[in-house]
Amino acid sequence: MPDPRHPDDEAFVALFADLDRVGDTPVDELVVAALGRPPQCAWSVAWWAPDGFPGVLINPPFFDDGTPMPTRWWLVDPVLHKLVGTIESNGGVRAANADLDADAVADAHVRYAAARDVEIPADHVGPRPSGGVGGTRTGTKCLHAHYAWWLAGGDDPVGAWTHDRLLELLDRRSADADGPTRNR
Repeated sequence: MPDPRHPDDEAFVALFADLDRVGDTPVDELVVAALGRPPQCAWSVAWWAPDGFPGVLINPPFFDDGTPMPTRWWLVDPVLHKLVGTIESNGGVRAANADLDADAVADAHVRYAAARDVEIPADHVGPRPSGGVGGTRTGTKCLHAHYAWWLAGGDDPVGAWTHDRLLELLDRRSADADGPTRNR
C-alpha cells in the first residue's frame, strides 16, 4: 500500500487550522467519539488529519464476531465526513458515475478487494467480504469509502474526484463567506 496522502491545498489545510479537537484525548476515545459507538473490530489509523485527528481507519476483513466487513478503509474524521456527505447529498454519486470512466472505477474495485482479501487467511471457511470499495461491485455507491481509501494512499479515481469536489465546495464556501464586493 502506498503512503497516505497529505493534501497541501490551502483550503484543505485551513479546514483544520483552528480546530482544538485532539489535545490529550487518547486516540481510541477520539475514534469512539467520531463513530458514536465503540468499533466492532480491531483497527489502526491509516490517515491522520493535519491537526492530528484520526481521519481514516483501516479495518480487518471481519468484525470481531466473524461477520464480513467489506469496508477496509473507513472515513471517521467528522469534518471531512460532513463535507463528503454534502457532496453526496447534492448528487455526487450520480455525478461521479457520469464523470469517471467505468473501467477505471471497476479496476479500482478490483484493487481494493485484492488489498482487503490478502488479509483473509487461506484456510478461512465461511462468509467472506465481497465487492470492492465499500462492498460495491460496480460503479460508485459511497463517496466516503472511496475518499477514505484515496486519503490512505489507494489508487482510486473516485476518491481523487471526491477530493477535487471537496476543494470546489470549500472554494464556494470561501467566496460566499467573503460576500459580494460593494462600491461605496
